[in-house]
Amino acid sequence: MNTLALGPAWLDPDYLLEQFGLIGLLVIVFAESGLLIGFFLPGDSLLFTTGLLVTTGVLDTPLWLVCTLVCIAAIVGDQVGYLFGRKVGPALFKRPDSRLFKQENVEKAHDFFEKYGPKSLVLARFVPIVRTFTPIIAGVSRMNYRSFITFNIIGGVLWGAGVTLLGASLGKIDFVHKNIEAILILIVLISVLPIVVEYLRARSKGKKAAAAETADGASPAPQRGRHAKR
Repeated sequence: MNTLALGPAWLDPDYLLEQFGLIGLLVIVFAESGLLIGFFLPGDSLLFTTGLLVTTGVLDTPLWLVCTLVCIAAIVGDQVGYLFGRKVGPALFKRPDSRLFKQENVEKAHDFFEKYGPKSLVLARFVPIVRTFTPIIAGVSRMNYRSFITFNIIGGVLWGAGVTLLGASLGKIDFVHKNIEAILILIVLISVLPIVVEYLRARSKGKKAAAAETADGASPAPQRGRHAKR
């Protein structure tokens, strides 16, 4: 099975699975779920491709076992991210930018967490970059641990098993086999769509705020009446 490389070869799901197998898959899922360095990894397309390869017999591991291990890796990854956030605390918001760390990613995850509350741990699973930083922000915010565990498990199962099973189900369709490159590109586009929408929304708000400030600054000062006392 040859897929279209979505960027560098080491980010191509087919290449990653061929080189590192199931162990590599679990390490990537774990890293993307809660380690700062894992935000760029191709989680969605990788899980989808894994399900497809299991269905076609390229990977001989039972589907139920793959889903179980993926869910565990995702849940444990978020757990590590949460504990890291509790330990680092507010210092994370003061950390300088580097090649692998951007303060804006932390701010996006923080806004996402503030907007959706505990359920953000479920929703963030399906949003690249945000899913890496959200459990860390939950730790920084010292979210109730019992609530965190509950939503962490729900999100890990829905994302880990859900996307993998989706790939396995669609993998039985000939159309998917013949158009796997387009399918993977579509998955990537869908997964980054929330980020694009949020960016455009923030940009629109910024323009409106700037326009409002300009209008206020350009407003003429009120004139005194003709009969006002001197």
